[in-house]
Amino acid sequence: MTRNRKRIARKGLRAPGRPRAFDPDKALEQAMRVFWERGYEGASLADLTKAMRINRPSMYSAFGNKEKLFRKVLERYAKDSASYVRDGLQEATARGAVEKILFDAADALSAPGKPRGCLLVQGALACGAESRGIQRELCARRAAGEAQIRQRLERANREGDLAAETKPAQLASYVVAVLNGMSVQAVSGASREKLRGIAERAMRAWPA
Repeated sequence: MTRNRKRIARKGLRAPGRPRAFDPDKALEQAMRVFWERGYEGASLADLTKAMRINRPSMYSAFGNKEKLFRKVLERYAKDSASYVRDGLQEATARGAVEKILFDAADALSAPGKPRGCLLVQGALACGAESRGIQRELCARRAAGEAQIRQRLERANREGDLAAETKPAQLASYVVAVLNGMSVQAVSGASREKLRGIAERAMRAWPA
């Protein structure tokens, strides 16, 4: 081994032209679990690199700093574990859309083998002043989800699929409040059956 390669090996860096010794996709999946379980601030670099099975230089090289890593995790989470909102909005009726969102959320929030609750809720817990940017992004992402639901309900209102006196913004806020509450319940150990019961009870409040 050349002197330069020895220096690279000691520092945990990747030699130019050599493939990474880890799977970035699997490493990102493990990072997501850590952030999901511990929140942004609760996840230390030591926790992350241990779960990802890489050293800090490799993490910085592949994903950037902790904040950049978390943003990559959020993108992954939105495409996979939080897809129930996007999928539910494709239903033909507003009631069908909200019902699917709530029941799919109950399943996702309590899925075996995955952390409980919602990363967008858990990730923002106990954020200090130095993490305000992350907290704002999480709030913005949750607000974007609520806006999607509101827009779907506004369309239903225009099409006569929703009672004329219904206020889509208020109904969307109610749906999101139920989702957030289900996330907290899931983290506290609520079963899938209990979460689905909450979804069922929420749907009884649907405007006639």
